[in-house]
Amino acid sequence: MSTSKNQSRNQEKGTGALRKPIVIAIDGTSASGKSTNAKLVAKALNYAYVDTGAMYRTLAWHCLKNGVDVDDARAVAGALRRWKARLDCADGHVRLLVDGYYPAREIRTAETSAAVPHVAAIPKVREWMVQAQRACAQFGNLVMEGRDIGTNVFPETDFKFYLDASLAERTRRRQADGVEEDLARRDKRDSERKAAPLMVPLGAVVVNNSGQTPQQTSEFILAEVRRKLAAQG
Repeated sequence: MSTSKNQSRNQEKGTGALRKPIVIAIDGTSASGKSTNAKLVAKALNYAYVDTGAMYRTLAWHCLKNGVDVDDARAVAGALRRWKARLDCADGHVRLLVDGYYPAREIRTAETSAAVPHVAAIPKVREWMVQAQRACAQFGNLVMEGRDIGTNVFPETDFKFYLDASLAERTRRRQADGVEEDLARRDKRDSERKAAPLMVPLGAVVVNNSGQTPQQTSEFILAEVRRKLAAQG
C-alpha cells in the first residue's frame, strides 16, 4: 500500500517539533450513528474523517469486480496482496483509492454490502486494514469510526467513544434509510467473530443515543473531547 498526502496538520508552529496526532475513536453497533456523528465532530474540530467501514467495502467491491470468491479466505488474501491501493485525503475525508479511483457509489450497493461481512472476517484482511488505518495518522488529527478502533487500531488514544441505541431505534433508522437488515444477527456476528470482535473499548465513554438527535450526540462528544484536551493543556 502506498500513500498520498495532500495536507499536513502535524507541524507545531513556534517549536518546529512534530506532535503526535490526536485520534478520536468512535466505535459502536450498526445504525448507532457512528458515521453521522463522526462527520459532525470532524467538521467541528477541523480533523480528518476516516470511515473504516468504507475501506472494507472498497476491498469487497474490488473482489467482486475481479471475480474473487469472497468466501475463499485464501483468494481474498491473494487479491489483497496484488491490489494497487493507496491512501488519499481530499476535503478532509481519508479514503482508499484503487488504481487511483475511489468507488464512492459502488461500495454502497446491496451486492457490496452483502460481501463486506465475509471479507471483514478474514484475519489477513483485518491485519492489512489495521496497518492502513494507523497510517491515516499521516494526515494529522483524526476522527475515525468503525468497530475496533478503540480496541485494536488505536487502543492507546485517550479519546474513545462507543455509540449504541436500542435495537428498535436502530432498526427504525435503517428502515428510514430504505434498508432492511437483521441487526440482532449483525450484532451477534460482529461480537463473536474471532478477528477483532466488536466490544466496548477499555476506557471508552459509552453513549446510548436512543431518542437523541445527531446534534445532541455530537455536542456531547465534542464537550468530552474539549474537556480532555483542556485537562491535557
